[in-house]
Amino acid sequence: MKYQTRKKALILLADGTIFYGKAVGGKEGSAFGEVCFNTGMTGYQEIFTDPSYFGQLMVTTNAHIGNYGTNEDEVESNSVKIAGLICRNFSYHHSRHSADDSLESFLDQNNLLAISDVDTRALVSYIRDNGAMNAVISTDVDNIEGLKKQLAEVPDMNGLELASKVSTQQPYYFGHENATYKIAALDIGIKRNILRNLAERDAYIKVFPYDATFEEMAAFNPDGYFLSNGPGDPEPLEQSIATAKDILKTEAPVFGICLGHQVLALANGISTYKMHNGHRGINHPIKNLLTGKGEITSQNHGFAINREETEAHPDVEITHVHLNDNTVAGIRLKGKPVFSVQYHPEASPGPHDASYLFDQFLENIKNAKLEKAH
Repeated sequence: MKYQTRKKALILLADGTIFYGKAVGGKEGSAFGEVCFNTGMTGYQEIFTDPSYFGQLMVTTNAHIGNYGTNEDEVESNSVKIAGLICRNFSYHHSRHSADDSLESFLDQNNLLAISDVDTRALVSYIRDNGAMNAVISTDVDNIEGLKKQLAEVPDMNGLELASKVSTQQPYYFGHENATYKIAALDIGIKRNILRNLAERDAYIKVFPYDATFEEMAAFNPDGYFLSNGPGDPEPLEQSIATAKDILKTEAPVFGICLGHQVLALANGISTYKMHNGHRGINHPIKNLLTGKGEITSQNHGFAINREETEAHPDVEITHVHLNDNTVAGIRLKGKPVFSVQYHPEASPGPHDASYLFDQFLENIKNAKLEKAH
């Protein structure tokens, strides 16, 4: 077994609770962030590179991590976005013919601290009972008081704007420039597979920074607008919300996912709140209230929109609900081709039950173009 003398490590939660483990590989140091857990059995590389997880310490509930290695095609951004990894059993050896590298090497290249041999069942149970909170993972096991002082200075996720940390700095294009449809996408933490899904449906996408104005996006002369997923609290995203409000003044089709869904709600005067524990995994049950059908979905969010305010809003209709806790999982604007969902129809990882939402968005764009032509 590699690294017989691996360093001892710990997880120190903001309330002072400690769990112990061992450092993966030879890496030392400390990593701070909000501790959360993902229940997916597969897709760890996509999870680690998802911008929505920026600044979070990821606990994987699946017992084995790293056993199928990594592949350069299975990333959702240009780097690892989680702050650190916590797992039960870390596999230093992988067995998949299409793997490019080991997970250990992948994490080393991205300078990510990971700890294993943790009682993740006990840790997840504790987080479920006590809620998501800040934490530190560290090999500095004899400096608990010092770590507590450093941890106390880490900002709380509530009120924390993180989209600027992961958004593109300059606009860029995705897809074929001769595609039938043009979409302007607001990047507040966009995943690559979302862009792939749009491009596969004959769309050419221009991706704009998180603070782009409506005028900047409209200059592309798009057929529709997309509001992306992303990390952090949606309420501080004043420019993104203002841009969404301006977009809504037009009759253009709009589709929002996750953080984009929350921005769309805020643009309509519906508030958001931090959840006790977010939804993170690839088996979350959703009911489509328009069709009566159930969907198994991929989810990753720690905030949600206010249900009572949504139900009371004269111009907004709830289209999807989460069956575990009845939170709002989808909305649409009455009389406008505008809708959003709180989950990830592009999956990656996860099931494809909800991929029809991309078809619905493109159908709205197609119909809007036909109306404009007449």
